Amino acid sequence: MTISPPLVPYLESTAKPVNGTPVLLGVPFDGTACFRKGAARGPDSIREASDCLESYSPFLHRDLSLRPFSDLGNLILAGENAEKVNTLVKEASLHLLSKKLIPFLIGGEHSFTPGAVAAVLEHHPGLAVVQFDAHADLRNEWTNTQWSHACCMRRIRDMIPPSRILQCGIRSGSSTEFDDLRESGCLVPPDIDSLTSALEKVEGLPLYLTLDLDFLDPADLPGTGTPEPGGVNWQELEELLAALPWHRVVACDVVELAPELDPTGRSSILAAKIIREILLSLP
Repeated sequence: MTISPPLVPYLESTAKPVNGTPVLLGVPFDGTACFRKGAARGPDSIREASDCLESYSPFLHRDLSLRPFSDLGNLILAGENAEKVNTLVKEASLHLLSKKLIPFLIGGEHSFTPGAVAAVLEHHPGLAVVQFDAHADLRNEWTNTQWSHACCMRRIRDMIPPSRILQCGIRSGSSTEFDDLRESGCLVPPDIDSLTSALEKVEGLPLYLTLDLDFLDPADLPGTGTPEPGGVNWQELEELLAALPWHRVVACDVVELAPELDPTGRSSILAAKIIREILLSLP
């Protein structure tokens, strides 16, 4: 496992990681992108954008200067084999979990999430997954691979039953995927009441949060590979994040920023702000 150093020291705490500390790890991969590539640049762009952000969150009334966390930089990937990337992500996540750290992966495309979930599941057998996303990602195969970003939740379903999966905000997918979402009870509308009610199904269980940035409306975050009109805005996302029981979140990821698709740079800034809020929310 090879890790490159972080680009911007702003995102790296000077504190030595201790039990329960979140650890950022970039996964600069977009090898299965089937519409618009560019997510491989996501982790570095988030680090660069973070340099212009305040460390203080008015919404949470907390400051990153008082929050121990670390940034390990990016995994160095060889080639574009998504299955091998998942194996590498699993190994890296297992290493962090063995040190009693909280893996916080930054994408990169959504295809690597099953590897992280597989690692966390070994440490937390009752794991539940909360997905914030525009897409169902339930295809068994897409573009000649079962490890496409369009298959990531199907691969997670191979490991975790639908009763422990909440798929919030899905607004795009095939008719088969939507039939599955409705029959399985996984589909959760992106509002506070619906999410709070759905979380009761997984009460007491450890949680993995996976947040695909196309969950937001492309009017707010256009820099993503598969934008879908009709998503939430920043204020709505803040409220949804606040509804999560963060004391039970044991790992998470934020994926699908493709910064070069947004020449204004606001997508990277918003992604960095989301990561700040999650870091400040984690236990």
